[in-house]
Amino acid sequence: MLIGQYGEKRRIPVTVAEIPHPQIQAFLAAEDERFYSHPGVDYKGLLRAANQLMITGKKTQGGSTITMQVARNFLLSKEKTFLRKLKEILLAIQIEQRYSKDQILELYLNKIYMGQRAYGLAAAAQTYYGRNLDDLKLHQQAMIAGLPKAPSVYNPIVNAERALERRNYVLRRMLALNFIQPAEYQQAINTPDDAATQPSNIEFNAPFIAEMARQEIVDRYGDEAYTLGLKVHTTVPSRLQLASDRAVQSALHDYDDRHGYRGLPHKKFRPGSTLHKLKALGDCRQAVVTSLSPTGIMTTVSDGSSMLIPWDHIPWKPLQIHSTNAQATLSATIKPNDTVWIRQLPDQSWTLSQIPAAEGALAAVNPYNGAILAITGSYDFYLSKFNRATQSKRQPGSGFKPFIYTAALEKGFTPASIINDAPIVIEDPSLENDWRPENYTRKFLGPTALRKALRQSINLVSIRLLQDVGIPNALETAMRFGFSREQLPATLSLALGSGYAPPLKMAAAYAVFANGGYLVTPYLIERIEDHTGATLFKANPKTVCKECLAGIQSEANPAPRVISVQTHFLMNSLLRDVVERGTATLAKQLQRTDLAGKTGTTNDQRDAWFNGFTPEIAASAWIGFDNSHPLGRGETGGKVALPMWIEFMKTALENVPEKPLTVPEGIVQAYINPSDGLLLDPSDKNGLWEYFTTETAPQRYSQPKQPEFEFDEEWLKETLF
Repeated sequence: MLIGQYGEKRRIPVTVAEIPHPQIQAFLAAEDERFYSHPGVDYKGLLRAANQLMITGKKTQGGSTITMQVARNFLLSKEKTFLRKLKEILLAIQIEQRYSKDQILELYLNKIYMGQRAYGLAAAAQTYYGRNLDDLKLHQQAMIAGLPKAPSVYNPIVNAERALERRNYVLRRMLALNFIQPAEYQQAINTPDDAATQPSNIEFNAPFIAEMARQEIVDRYGDEAYTLGLKVHTTVPSRLQLASDRAVQSALHDYDDRHGYRGLPHKKFRPGSTLHKLKALGDCRQAVVTSLSPTGIMTTVSDGSSMLIPWDHIPWKPLQIHSTNAQATLSATIKPNDTVWIRQLPDQSWTLSQIPAAEGALAAVNPYNGAILAITGSYDFYLSKFNRATQSKRQPGSGFKPFIYTAALEKGFTPASIINDAPIVIEDPSLENDWRPENYTRKFLGPTALRKALRQSINLVSIRLLQDVGIPNALETAMRFGFSREQLPATLSLALGSGYAPPLKMAAAYAVFANGGYLVTPYLIERIEDHTGATLFKANPKTVCKECLAGIQSEANPAPRVISVQTHFLMNSLLRDVVERGTATLAKQLQRTDLAGKTGTTNDQRDAWFNGFTPEIAASAWIGFDNSHPLGRGETGGKVALPMWIEFMKTALENVPEKPLTVPEGIVQAYINPSDGLLLDPSDKNGLWEYFTTETAPQRYSQPKQPEFEFDEEWLKETLF
């Protein structure tokens, strides 16, 4: 599907065989009726033009043949001198000796300038009439054939009267040469011209993807990118891109609806104004209020259709619009001719709406080769072209914790390792006061296993874990996942995700957890073709070799392994637990067992994330304000961003079979006491099964808990007295 077009020239190459014969005849009648009989130069035409020049002193007739025009357009300058004309004649004769008439005509019909940035016949047909060559009528064919003589003068869009005169001249020439019959001529000459500025023929609206591709092509080819006639194929399926856009818009509206109506745009619609000026942004449309009634608000949209907004489709609670009666408040606020925003709900009904104040982004990648599957950089590209999915620098918050846990597992910690969840004070000379980090709940659990700590996203455990692992080790681990050193602070705040990253970087990092432990690099352009269809570039990304994993040799470009098979398995187990029993249980509505990920919420809820994956796709969703204004108490990653991820995954995982987590060699299970991580007899109902590497599996049994001493006052009296 076509998602964007850029360039100084619009050209659609065609062969002579693809051009309808009447269209060729129209050009011959207008430009060179003896084309198929002269040797490249029409001497009769030249003599006639010279004679007119001598009589009148003006150049009233041209003597150039189609072949001479090819010579001039390809090989000569635009200067108007007798020397250049002589060169043109000599070159035309040589061209005729080396190329067939059809080859020369094909060059001409694809090269000639037709106005409106259109070069060539097929581009002109699309530019002026929005049609393919086979669909043009005779009067349209004649209009296009008349353009090469003077495209600016005979342009039917900007100079309709002169263009019509030229078209009718071409039709008269076609009749005189017996190319058309009198009846055809009469019908065409009486037909009004219908050339018009054509709407964009973009087949699928994906402006963020198109702009990313444009930037990459310009970086590769420079300014020539706009003139080479390149065709660029991206990695993004339209189905997933559409799902991504919908998911971002839906999540932003859900958040926005919870925070009240901000009021009318304060723009009255003037009676008599044209409705087509009403805007559309994201999934919202502007509408004009025509009346209010007991049933709701009647509106009219840009195409003249009427839409009823029932009172029970107002998404804001009465309290949020500062009244106990929503209908009364809105009736007093909204008047006929007011402009409002409306949007269509999944059940096809309409609701009053508004453009969200917060922003969101989503990025998804194929974890096996890094192919970008979806990018949505804002609520609407035409509202904000800043691509938050690739360009933003937002704190990942708790979404960064899995990389700290990975470093810990590599240093000998296990999912059952116990870390104390208790208050901590960090002295920092650079700060005015000591740092006293807190858990989101402001409660403390005491000694806590790593599995539970990650599942519940306990901040203080992550900080103590980073202290034990060491900041240099954690930084080295994170950089293996694709983070740059500049993104990562060398302080204990790293444990809480105080660095920065855009969603695409987070999706790529989580792809390591999805694909078996390999680093892949996101890429967008799959293939580049020139104007003939020849391949100039084909992506060769570093790929996770599934055949190699199965022990089969492959010539694939292998992605580097960055974590071991055993560490990968343990992290998958931990991150699947986040969905199964932790902060992301909302995702269980997808009814799959292979979902994994981590919520992320930063201080004061300034950023809300969910970074998640299955074995076939990794995606990161983010919501926040551009000015880092807090989202509000309770607006966590699990509440704000996770619904966006779920909505996208509903489409992304359609017909994708579940993939169970297979236990690799080097991993064992042990029945343990969750209080200390040591072995328990399986008959003890207070234990649980946990995974370990063979090197870190517990060897000692947990000691029974000693009963606490109970003070017996009566026994003491009898003993002492």
